[in-house]
Amino acid sequence: MVVKLLNIPNFYSTYYLLGLYKEYRLQFEADTRFIKFNNLPILIFQINGKIAVIDNDDPVGVVQELYEVCDLYFVTNKLKNTASYNQKKVRSLFPHFPVNVIAIYIRVFGFELLRYLNLKELVRQIYIQWRRPYYKGVVFTKITDKFVFFSSNIWKKEPHANAIRAEFIRFCIKDPRISFEGGFVSRSDKNNLGFEDVVNKVVYSPKTFSRLSSKSLIALNNPAVCDAVSWRLADYLNQGLFVVSFPFKIELPKDFVDQQNIYFINSTEEYGKVLNTILIDTEFHEKISRNGKDYFDTYCTPRAQAKYIIEQLLKNN
Repeated sequence: MVVKLLNIPNFYSTYYLLGLYKEYRLQFEADTRFIKFNNLPILIFQINGKIAVIDNDDPVGVVQELYEVCDLYFVTNKLKNTASYNQKKVRSLFPHFPVNVIAIYIRVFGFELLRYLNLKELVRQIYIQWRRPYYKGVVFTKITDKFVFFSSNIWKKEPHANAIRAEFIRFCIKDPRISFEGGFVSRSDKNNLGFEDVVNKVVYSPKTFSRLSSKSLIALNNPAVCDAVSWRLADYLNQGLFVVSFPFKIELPKDFVDQQNIYFINSTEEYGKVLNTILIDTEFHEKISRNGKDYFDTYCTPRAQAKYIIEQLLKNN
């Protein structure tokens, strides 16, 4: 089955590009209607005459121009109770994360990359992908070491998310039962918004971030920019980690189940309760971790998501 790619997306869409490549035969046929969407977090494709949009941008609403011409509009962050996302053709997606698909990127788009992207843009996209890890389906391994890794940026316009993460870092630093590595990354403008006490001097590459995260006894999934779900959630699930999360503000095609495949909390004051629980009840820790991994393997892999998208599109009338 042939999937015709109608634009050249940026690295935000690499996970879906990988999934479609593994499941279908990809062809790039530039469509003049969509040239202005090149090098953006949007992937537009056509199959059996039907057009789909995969929007990986922050949850700021659909691009109405694209919505009008597509058959289905998939979004990775479908905010609940938001009119733009409640339109008939909008579908939610499962968690994902950007990966290195440089070989596929060059193979599929070829010399058209030089035609539709300027050299500076192209070099930047290749460099960003080069720094990302390759996708690898991880075999579940029970974690017993009392090590926790967490590193994150300070977001100027997200005070609530900053506070949630800062309190997690402080909690981990102070608790003598665990060995902690990480902290906030200092902002380039040096305005760390009063979080100097939890700023770490080390800046972790995406590959190192993923490697250290894979060893973590507990993984915090915090609200991301504009209440999106962070890329790290899918990476955590793939690695079979115990994920503690604040409730999602986006819709998912398949909801998580509290204390079955994730552990939901509503306050930073619950960090201690969660850690006490998993240190005492190691079987509970393993259950959440393993079930979260099963959720990922069933719904979130690149292949699974590609199949889901195409099935939704082809059955849509």
